[in-house]
Amino acid sequence: MYGFTSISSKEDVDIESGSSTLYPGLSHGENQLRWGFIRKVYGILAAQMILTTIISSVTVLYAPVNEVLRGNSGLLLFLLVLPLVLLWPLYVYQQKHPINLVLLGLWTSCLSITVGVSCANTDGKIVLEALILTSAVVASLTAYTFWASKKGKDFSFLGPILFTSLFVLLLTSFLQMFFPLGSTSTAVYGGISAVVFSGYIVYDTQNLIKRFSYDEYIWATVTLYLDILNLFLTILRMLRQGDN
Repeated sequence: MYGFTSISSKEDVDIESGSSTLYPGLSHGENQLRWGFIRKVYGILAAQMILTTIISSVTVLYAPVNEVLRGNSGLLLFLLVLPLVLLWPLYVYQQKHPINLVLLGLWTSCLSITVGVSCANTDGKIVLEALILTSAVVASLTAYTFWASKKGKDFSFLGPILFTSLFVLLLTSFLQMFFPLGSTSTAVYGGISAVVFSGYIVYDTQNLIKRFSYDEYIWATVTLYLDILNLFLTILRMLRQGDN
């Protein structure tokens, strides 16, 4: 009777705190710490998404900014390369507050401008459709991964598969500059890209739940942000091609 009461009390604490057990075998204390880490990551991720939305909207709606970016290919190329350069200091200083947040904000801003340029060259209806589809896919995959982890499922096997697939996609994208794909091949490429980045959302969400240490909140945010951004751009290109 006493044991049953203790178990019931522990379950009540979990319910009252709003934190269910993330995966089997996780202690109550670790579960609470892990939930705090997850909330922190998604809080930063939400701020990134808001910043991306604001900067992209300004890029699309404010004509002078749009014209400068369209008419200056050198500047646009610089903004495309800069996020790749910033990844190194962002990784090195990811645990140095507040430098990590400053670098993250700068990195996010650069990517947001390039997203805005992509949206500016696309019909507003298609952008909205891509945004809705991306939100639905991300929400569904995130909810599924949390549910699957709670049931003891593991997606670590996806790591090598996704890495190899991403390498093939990057190589194919490079080859397209010299040997453009046909419409059918481009559609297949887009579909495979969407599947790969959807797989990365599942894989990186599980890493957030189980593997990232508590001081790696910046890098956990970076991986999820890139997954969502790449999925959105892939869906945007597919819809734009279908419209054309």
